[in-house]
Amino acid sequence: MDRGAVVLLISDGWDRGDVDLLQVEMARLQRSCHRLIWLNPLLGSPQYEPLTRGIQAALPYIDDFLPVHNLASLEDLARRLAELDRYPPMRRQQIRGSYARSIV
Repeated sequence: MDRGAVVLLISDGWDRGDVDLLQVEMARLQRSCHRLIWLNPLLGSPQYEPLTRGIQAALPYIDDFLPVHNLASLEDLARRLAELDRYPPMRRQQIRGSYARSIV
Protein backbone atom coordinates (compact mmCIF):
# COMPACT_ATOMS: atom_id res chain seq x y z
CA MET A 1 0.00 0.00 0.00
CA ASP A 2 1.24 3.48 -0.85
CA ARG A 3 1.83 5.79 2.12
CA GLY A 4 -0.50 8.32 0.46
CA ALA A 5 -3.43 5.91 0.66
CA VAL A 6 -6.59 6.77 2.54
CA VAL A 7 -8.03 3.64 4.16
CA LEU A 8 -11.74 3.44 4.93
CA LEU A 9 -12.69 0.76 7.44
CA ILE A 10 -16.42 0.13 7.69
CA SER A 11 -17.38 -1.79 10.82
CA ASP A 12 -19.52 -1.61 13.93
CA GLY A 13 -16.44 -2.48 16.01
CA TRP A 14 -17.96 -5.60 17.54
CA ASP A 15 -14.88 -7.66 16.70
CA ARG A 16 -14.70 -10.95 18.56
CA GLY A 17 -11.23 -12.01 17.53
CA ASP A 18 -7.83 -11.67 19.18
CA VAL A 19 -7.67 -8.10 20.53
CA ASP A 20 -3.87 -8.11 20.77
CA LEU A 21 -3.59 -9.13 17.13
CA LEU A 22 -6.12 -6.44 16.16
CA GLN A 23 -4.02 -3.81 17.94
CA VAL A 24 -0.82 -4.95 16.19
CA GLU A 25 -2.53 -4.95 12.79
CA MET A 26 -4.17 -1.54 13.36
CA ALA A 27 -0.76 -0.07 14.22
CA ARG A 28 0.71 -1.61 11.06
CA LEU A 29 -2.16 -0.33 8.95
CA GLN A 30 -1.84 3.18 10.36
CA ARG A 31 1.90 3.24 9.61
CA SER A 32 1.19 2.09 6.06
CA CYS A 33 -1.31 4.76 5.09
CA HIS A 34 -1.73 8.52 5.03
CA ARG A 35 -5.09 8.48 6.76
CA LEU A 36 -7.06 5.76 8.54
CA ILE A 37 -10.80 6.46 8.72
CA TRP A 38 -13.18 4.16 10.60
CA LEU A 39 -16.80 4.43 9.49
CA ASN A 40 -19.16 3.05 12.11
CA PRO A 41 -22.93 2.75 11.52
CA LEU A 42 -23.56 2.70 15.28
CA LEU A 43 -21.82 6.03 15.80
CA GLY A 44 -24.89 7.80 14.42
CA SER A 45 -26.80 6.94 17.59
CA PRO A 46 -26.46 9.45 20.45
CA GLN A 47 -26.44 6.52 22.91
CA TYR A 48 -23.51 4.75 21.27
CA GLU A 49 -20.28 4.42 23.24
CA PRO A 50 -17.24 2.55 21.89
CA LEU A 51 -16.88 0.17 24.82
CA THR A 52 -16.08 -3.17 23.19
CA ARG A 53 -12.54 -4.49 23.54
CA GLY A 54 -12.06 -4.50 19.78
CA ILE A 55 -12.92 -0.85 19.21
CA GLN A 56 -10.93 0.17 22.30
CA ALA A 57 -7.89 -1.57 20.81
CA ALA A 58 -8.41 0.12 17.44
CA LEU A 59 -9.27 3.70 18.50
CA PRO A 60 -5.72 4.86 19.22
CA TYR A 61 -4.77 4.16 15.60
CA ILE A 62 -7.78 5.73 13.90
CA ASP A 63 -7.37 9.22 12.47
CA ASP A 64 -11.10 9.85 12.05
CA PHE A 65 -13.94 7.97 13.74
CA LEU A 66 -17.07 8.87 11.80
CA PRO A 67 -20.71 7.78 11.58
CA VAL A 68 -22.00 6.21 8.38
CA HIS A 69 -25.68 5.62 9.02
CA ASN A 70 -27.61 7.88 6.63
CA LEU A 71 -27.28 10.04 3.53
CA ALA A 72 -26.16 13.10 5.53
CA SER A 73 -23.26 11.13 7.06
CA LEU A 74 -22.19 9.98 3.58
CA GLU A 75 -22.31 13.58 2.33
CA ASP A 76 -20.16 14.62 5.32
CA LEU A 77 -17.69 11.84 4.47
CA ALA A 78 -17.47 13.08 0.86
CA ARG A 79 -16.77 16.63 2.11
CA ARG A 80 -14.08 15.42 4.51
CA LEU A 81 -12.41 13.29 1.84
CA ALA A 82 -12.33 16.29 -0.50
CA GLU A 83 -10.61 18.37 2.22
CA LEU A 84 -8.00 15.82 3.35
CA ASP A 85 -5.02 17.68 1.91
CA ARG A 86 -5.86 20.72 4.03
CA TYR A 87 -5.84 18.78 7.27
CA PRO A 88 -2.99 16.31 7.80
CA PRO A 89 -3.79 13.61 10.35
CA MET A 90 -2.90 14.25 13.96
CA ARG A 91 -1.77 10.76 14.91
CA ARG A 92 -2.64 9.68 18.41
CA GLN A 93 -1.42 6.54 20.10
CA GLN A 94 -3.39 6.66 23.29
CA ILE A 95 -6.88 7.65 24.31
CA ARG A 96 -7.14 10.45 26.81
CA GLY A 97 -10.45 10.85 28.60
CA SER A 98 -13.43 10.32 26.34
CA TYR A 99 -12.96 9.27 22.76
CA ALA A 100 -12.81 11.74 19.91
CA ARG A 101 -15.27 11.19 17.09
CA SER A 102 -13.11 13.08 14.63
CA ILE A 103 -9.90 15.05 14.43
CA VAL A 104 -11.02 17.10 11.42
